[in-house]
Amino acid sequence: MRSTTRARGLAAGALALTLAATLAACGTDSGDGSTASPTASSSSSPQPTTATASAADVASVKKITVVGDAGKEPKVTLPEKPFSVGGLVVNVVKDGDGDEIKDGQHLSVQIVAISGADGSVLQSSYPDSAESFTAGATQIPELDAALKGTHVGVRLTFAAPSAATATTAAATQVFALEVVGAKTIPTRAEGDAVAPKAGLPTVTLSDTGEPTIKASTEKAPTTLVAQPLIKGKGAEVKKGQTVTVKYSGWTWDGTAFDSSWTRTPDTYDVTNIGEASVIAGWNEGLVGQTVGSQVLLVVPPDKGYGDTAQGSIPANSTLVFVVDILDAS
Repeated sequence: MRSTTRARGLAAGALALTLAATLAACGTDSGDGSTASPTASSSSSPQPTTATASAADVASVKKITVVGDAGKEPKVTLPEKPFSVGGLVVNVVKDGDGDEIKDGQHLSVQIVAISGADGSVLQSSYPDSAESFTAGATQIPELDAALKGTHVGVRLTFAAPSAATATTAAATQVFALEVVGAKTIPTRAEGDAVAPKAGLPTVTLSDTGEPTIKASTEKAPTTLVAQPLIKGKGAEVKKGQTVTVKYSGWTWDGTAFDSSWTRTPDTYDVTNIGEASVIAGWNEGLVGQTVGSQVLLVVPPDKGYGDTAQGSIPANSTLVFVVDILDAS
């Protein structure tokens, strides 16, 4: 069993069932609100605490018990109630007996969120709503360190404090995590090149596959365009799946506003595609494409952000995305 600590805490309000998605930084934040991700809207999280976890905090988290069969929701018991820690602590409860987890792999993680106040289950991803992390790039150094050398099936506990806000009291939330799968996915789209229709932006790829565009001089389309540039040989993306992508975005005039390629991790998971919390242009334009494809999406305002400005994106903008579809499950 191992524990890691760091002089850092996380807002309990941001650590609900969507722990993985929240901490994977799906959106961007330049500090000035100048960028926007394909999410339907922006949101803010409470401020994290900055206290350092003590030796007593580590010892307390090691006393949390997690009991249950692999792959099934466990019973999590706190050593005392209320339970609190002064800093973030991650503890490996029991290693798994699957393949060794390697940095860069796409992890499927089941999560149970526990109230530090009374030990009750707040939310759970079991049995079929596993969250996703990128091993070695979770943006939680404590978790990255704890996962080093472990194997699929590993179970961990994760305790984090949050500072009080105007509407919430200071609290500790506890999470029981189980890595139920690990998959190595491609780093870029792979397949057969497709000649695009005339009048669309011209896409150029770097040696690593990162796209740039030359804006079209034509009038922006008024209906959604989903133009494959590379036709992947994988399965067709179906409504309801979680799709892992890399993407970059521009306005019709070629002004860049977002790119996952420059972030860590550089992939973005779209959960429940077709009805996901992303703009309509993504929900409609990615379903039916094949895994491995690169798709040029031209999104008119009514399928994007409409008459609402989003960061640096003006209201009523036509958006351009180049999306590499790396996985769907």
